[in-house]
Amino acid sequence: MINDSLLMFSLPFKIHAYERQWTLGHPFCSWLESLVYVNIYGSIMLSVCIAVDRYIGLQFPFAARCLRSPRKACLVCLVVWIGVFASSVPIYTLHDRDNNKSHCFREFSNGTWRKSGIVVAMETVFCSSAVVMVFCSVRVMQILRDMRERNPGDPKLRNNKSVKIVLSNLVVFLICFIPYHIAAPIYFKAKNDYKNSHDLYVRQLRYFIHISLCISSVNCLADGACYYFILKENLESAQRERRMAIRARDTRIREPKTRKKSGESKLGDLCYSMSKNTEMEICVDTGFT
Repeated sequence: MINDSLLMFSLPFKIHAYERQWTLGHPFCSWLESLVYVNIYGSIMLSVCIAVDRYIGLQFPFAARCLRSPRKACLVCLVVWIGVFASSVPIYTLHDRDNNKSHCFREFSNGTWRKSGIVVAMETVFCSSAVVMVFCSVRVMQILRDMRERNPGDPKLRNNKSVKIVLSNLVVFLICFIPYHIAAPIYFKAKNDYKNSHDLYVRQLRYFIHISLCISSVNCLADGACYYFILKENLESAQRERRMAIRARDTRIREPKTRKKSGESKLGDLCYSMSKNTEMEICVDTGFT
């Protein structure tokens, strides 16, 4: 939620900067530009962490009790945030501050396109994350399918909601982030090959970059929908387990009472039969005297 809120904060300024001179200062502009990439790679890393967490929870349920906890989840998120913000430091050097023209979200300095390490790092992070995401998601769906075959009567597995959520997360991840990571290296190469930034081919690639960035921003909406269904499923599961626990507790409370009543009934029958036998014995003795 924080990640998506940072992106939403930067969008009005991006609209304001379109085809206008930037008058709010270079540091603020660079910080706003960094928020776009913090959102992209923060979303990528957090999505991968969620996928790995699901996989560990299903594949290694006993080890997951030691590996998973709210404190460890917060620590992982903190490490991801620190790493993503630290990796955004090169964005603060993308603009040429000696240039009289001041723009934001566009017209990076010529030296930017010679920094091939930026693109290599971007593609490495995305490709490795995509491999982990696909592997964990596919394995989780296979495990859930096997569990459904072994337990066809389980209502949690029968409705297939978990598989749909995992599949939707994977599809959203790939659709949102693949276009930008295809466009970025192509545009980077074009800016080095074509020195004239107003060339038709470069302009078309620039439009492709902008469109792919918009598609990657849609991820914040898709994440919200996915997290809603995950939260809804967890709440329903918690309510179900709570009802089962209450029912089991009521059953345990009723059982001693039932046993007590049955014990009293048996004791009463025994006393009645004993008193009846005694009366018969008294009658017999009286008759023979």
